[in-house]
Amino acid sequence: MEHYATIAGLGIALPPSVDQREIWDGYFQHQYSGPRRALAKRIFENSGVRTRQAAVSPLLEDVANWSTEQRMRRYQAEAIPLGKEAAARAIADAGLTADEIGLFAVCSCTGYATPGLDILLARDLGMAPDLQRLFVGHMGCYAALPGLGTAADFVVARGRPALLLCAELTSLHLQPPAVRADVQQIVSHALFSDAAAAVVLKPGDGGGYAVREVAAVTDSTTADHMTWEVTDRGFRMGLSPRVPDVLAVHVRGLVVDLLARHGLTIGDVDGWAVHPGGPKILDVVGEQLGLDEAALAPSRAVLTAYGNCSSPTVLLVLDALRRRAAPPRRVLMLAFGPGLTLYGTLLETSTVTA
Repeated sequence: MEHYATIAGLGIALPPSVDQREIWDGYFQHQYSGPRRALAKRIFENSGVRTRQAAVSPLLEDVANWSTEQRMRRYQAEAIPLGKEAAARAIADAGLTADEIGLFAVCSCTGYATPGLDILLARDLGMAPDLQRLFVGHMGCYAALPGLGTAADFVVARGRPALLLCAELTSLHLQPPAVRADVQQIVSHALFSDAAAAVVLKPGDGGGYAVREVAAVTDSTTADHMTWEVTDRGFRMGLSPRVPDVLAVHVRGLVVDLLARHGLTIGDVDGWAVHPGGPKILDVVGEQLGLDEAALAPSRAVLTAYGNCSSPTVLLVLDALRRRAAPPRRVLMLAFGPGLTLYGTLLETSTVTA
């Protein structure tokens, strides 16, 4: 008999919301001039984002010329309460107490310090002294899926619950004027947002989604297409317009092979949690997998309402799916990031794993 870890709880925490048009009108339009302003306006309007969250909104506080040290200090101040809220909600949703968690894994690529979120939140939430911890950094937008896989492996091997937290504050990495006019920076500033999402996994059939498999494909020949560099003025995103082309080459093979190992085809999946890296990313995934707009609607809705929050985003899509009146029985999660790396995760309810 096969054993699986089951997603038993999920919690979301969000900073204050910012309207995309307001942030353009009140801040970003004043950062460009001439043809570059017109280009930037089109990018903001076509981003698919209507509202997003910002722990540090440029409408209230301009961090563009802050040092990396200043940004990291603010990261700790903002990420701790946000992460605590998401984690506490996930633990409560799972019907557990914090001292029952055996592994606490944290994914974040937007801030670093020691002691980090894993230590400070374990303390503040009242986790047990024998808790095992793992911090996953600089994996970017796909980090939730390897994090989920590692947590699931722990649950199956140890028979104890695990908690995964993804917390990102991209708003802290607003770039200074000297580099902001670069097209890649304009795209980043138009898309990225802040959020925290946490998942609790339990051993056995807890009535939620069982993690059947986590799979990955990395094309290291395109490693320069997506970068996240530490500079003296925060972390700087490099985002090539060729990223959708690379996904087009690999995404179908990843999905077909993953499903085939479980005797399934694309048509057997009734829920798609695709990381909404941007409208073109979703377009390419839909084209390559033959998905209709209904299948991608949850991902587009998350992009519209929350923006691209990096690692928590795919969990926001999963949360939307599980809250439906008739939740899907079989979900395929897909996320993409530096490498270029594609991750896929197959989830199934107990009604189809039995």
